[in-house]
Amino acid sequence: MSDIAQEAWRKYLIQLQVHPLRTKAITAGCLAGCSDLIAQKISGVKRIQLRRLLLIMLYGFAYSGPFGHFLHKVIDIIFRGKKGSKTVAKKVLLEQMTSSPWNNFFFMMYYGLVVEGRPWGLVRSKVRKDYPSVQLTAWRFWPIVGWINYQYMPLQFRVLFHSFVASCW
Repeated sequence: MSDIAQEAWRKYLIQLQVHPLRTKAITAGCLAGCSDLIAQKISGVKRIQLRRLLLIMLYGFAYSGPFGHFLHKVIDIIFRGKKGSKTVAKKVLLEQMTSSPWNNFFFMMYYGLVVEGRPWGLVRSKVRKDYPSVQLTAWRFWPIVGWINYQYMPLQFRVLFHSFVASCW
């Protein structure tokens, strides 16, 4: 790793220790922005939709980073002192039965109402129509990510890992 990258990583780790919530929020916002920028480029847009990009970054910063920060803290409190594959499976199951459905619903609502600026009636009918398939697709992929996250990632890196995978998703 280059000296610049090592120094940046060292400073990031310090910020993660000193200001964990703020650092995770900024990280989630930046990764969400990178993800949307890449998605826009892949889709072939001629000009980057800056408003959309900033609203996706806001979602990562104001919601997904802080939500993940507190979710993982609460899950670790619930399963305090317990280790092993059964505990990891229970953590993944708890996450998939609670936060996964909520986060998918919330994102679909946010994207329709705020990012796209559609009226409530249209967003509601789109969510009713698309939500089941979105959630079923999520349940095919995200439990694997959750397993890796709870099995191998220290608490302070779980939001970073999740946000990185989400940006690739």
